[in-house]
Amino acid sequence: MFVSLSLLLVFAFSGCTARPSASSGKSVLKLNNGSEPTTFNPAVAFDSYSLNPLNNLLEGLTRLDKTNNPKPAMAQSWTVSKDQKTYTFHIRQDAKWTNGDPVTAKDFVYAWRQLLNPKTASPAAFLGYIVQGAEAYNAGKGPASGVMVTATGSKTLVVKLRAAQSYFTNLISNPAFFPVDAKVAQKNPNWFANAKTFVGNGPFKLTSWKHNASMVFTKNNTYWDSKSVKLDQIDWAMVNNPDTEYQMYKTGQLDSSGVPADLSTKLFQSGKVKVAPQGGTFFISMNVKQAPFQNINIRKAFAYAVDNKQITDYVLKQKNVPAYGFVSPGFKDPSSQDFRAHNGDLYKYDPTQAKSLLKKGMQEAGYKTLPKITLTYSTDPQNQAICEAIQAMLKKNLGVSVGLANMEWNVYQSQQKAGKFQLSKGSFLADFADPIDYLLNFQTGNQMNSMQWSNKQYDQLTTEASMEANNTKRYNEMYQAEKLLINQMPLFPVYFYNQAYLLNPKVSGIVYHPVGYMELKWATKVN
Repeated sequence: MFVSLSLLLVFAFSGCTARPSASSGKSVLKLNNGSEPTTFNPAVAFDSYSLNPLNNLLEGLTRLDKTNNPKPAMAQSWTVSKDQKTYTFHIRQDAKWTNGDPVTAKDFVYAWRQLLNPKTASPAAFLGYIVQGAEAYNAGKGPASGVMVTATGSKTLVVKLRAAQSYFTNLISNPAFFPVDAKVAQKNPNWFANAKTFVGNGPFKLTSWKHNASMVFTKNNTYWDSKSVKLDQIDWAMVNNPDTEYQMYKTGQLDSSGVPADLSTKLFQSGKVKVAPQGGTFFISMNVKQAPFQNINIRKAFAYAVDNKQITDYVLKQKNVPAYGFVSPGFKDPSSQDFRAHNGDLYKYDPTQAKSLLKKGMQEAGYKTLPKITLTYSTDPQNQAICEAIQAMLKKNLGVSVGLANMEWNVYQSQQKAGKFQLSKGSFLADFADPIDYLLNFQTGNQMNSMQWSNKQYDQLTTEASMEANNTKRYNEMYQAEKLLINQMPLFPVYFYNQAYLLNPKVSGIVYHPVGYMELKWATKVN
């Protein structure tokens, strides 16, 4: 999933300002979501502002456990055919929606078809292409009935895949595959827009949603595994300034906070900072349909002129690893070698070569001077600091003046997906535990392909990898695809994400999935 997925301060650091009195006896976790969720419609939600909270309001057939492995959730059990292409899921008899409706197989059929419906225009639709008939339906070339997700009984769901894939049960823990109460959605297409109409089936229910201000979740007593849920309430704030967030943490208004860059050294030295892995990459997108980035050598010049290590060490200061490939560490191929270690650094910081490439590219494109260039980012102090550092490096190493522009997140992500930006900050957070998730985003026409790039060989490699059952062959195709992506340089990586945060010592049990979303089902807070 892309998130573009999307800003990061959100990960571990969610919070709220409401403060129940200690005498209430309630166990209330206070988190900060960073910004208003884009949507709570699981078919459309595709950013961390939406998906971190949504992961705790809804539940799919499987759910990642504390060790990041998919386990039975709405599906109590399942069987797999000999060719490993047909899954039969048995939904729990006691699975209920918060309005008392039973969770049925038809709710999954409805939701998955909504995800794939071309009218929905879901940025996450490509995740469903593993299902037979899904891609054709999403492309307007096949009927909804051709999507091989069928209810053979009220509690039995049959899914047929295009090809056997070992990651399927991990994939369907992603919020894109969450069910929807079909009866509710058919009566009210905007059921997800506010607390009064929202219907969930997860560990918590949405009790209050003051848009652009706060949310309150309370324990869902109709949840099948409610005995495992220890928190009574979660209060969420929406504060996108890391300094404000930290001050709220210091004063007890939040139980968790990110680490402000100016205090990073001191806080890390104190031993109070926790660091969890996170599958994802911060990158800069270069729109190949806008001047001057139609030229490959100009694109490479910009990439080679940016010192990623300077950014991680002196701007971020969060112990991030600089990135010179797109797929982050943590994925083992069949020989047990890490994907990142195998493909290595696919380019490097080299200001001398950058100058040479720029000169060559300008000659090829017929430029005596470059056209005006603007680097656009979503409003956030950390994004601003990174983009200002990149701006300074491009000026120093290439003599190129780059302007900066920013806008509020919801507007930004909409404009970026539409290909409106010339040069822009990109963010990808992995949707499931496999490198193919990173690479599919840059296929021709993918909504996350904000650089408007198209390459037939890349499309073929990634499509074949997504359908290949032989893992050795599949990884070889993915290795080739990543090398091709970086060689063509429609984007350049800056760093791999992690989750550095501060946490109230009274809080435990929050799971920060490296590939997935924040898990509050097992969280506890001692009063």
